[in-house]
Amino acid sequence: MDIKEIQSLIKFVAKSGASEVKLETDDIKITIRTGSLGNGYSEPTYVHTMPMAQQAIPAAAPAQTEQQQAAINSAAEAEKKKSEDDKYITIKSPIIGTFYRKPSPDKPVFVEVGDTIGNGDVLCVIEAMKLFNDIESEVSGTIVKILVDDSSPVEFDQPLFLVDPS
Repeated sequence: MDIKEIQSLIKFVAKSGASEVKLETDDIKITIRTGSLGNGYSEPTYVHTMPMAQQAIPAAAPAQTEQQQAAINSAAEAEKKKSEDDKYITIKSPIIGTFYRKPSPDKPVFVEVGDTIGNGDVLCVIEAMKLFNDIESEVSGTIVKILVDDSSPVEFDQPLFLVDPS
């Protein structure tokens, strides 16, 4: 597991509201806990236990700083793009899970940018607790932008697609 995967996991857990997540593989064990502060805000606490040859604690602090900077940059970019995207309909995730653009690895993607979709067309699949849920369109139009990478974790109400209804 590389640092980018760990950072993605930390970000996903922090946003999900889960109080604790444990992940264990042959060579790594990660526990992520979120603690509550007195002022009503939650601050994630990261605990990584790796093999004896590696130390995760020094790497955790810079990763958090980079993550905070990335979040600030993303927010600034989102504000700029928001005015451009107001004319489009946003299709959002109805559940928390893992976003997949294909029904299976050997099949083609459900939709591409520029595809025309209709009401009830399957746009993607979201896996939640080993169940694969088809996400169907509630609007007709043209896919303008796909906002999530394949095999990425998504949250409830996270934007997935931008659709031009015209």
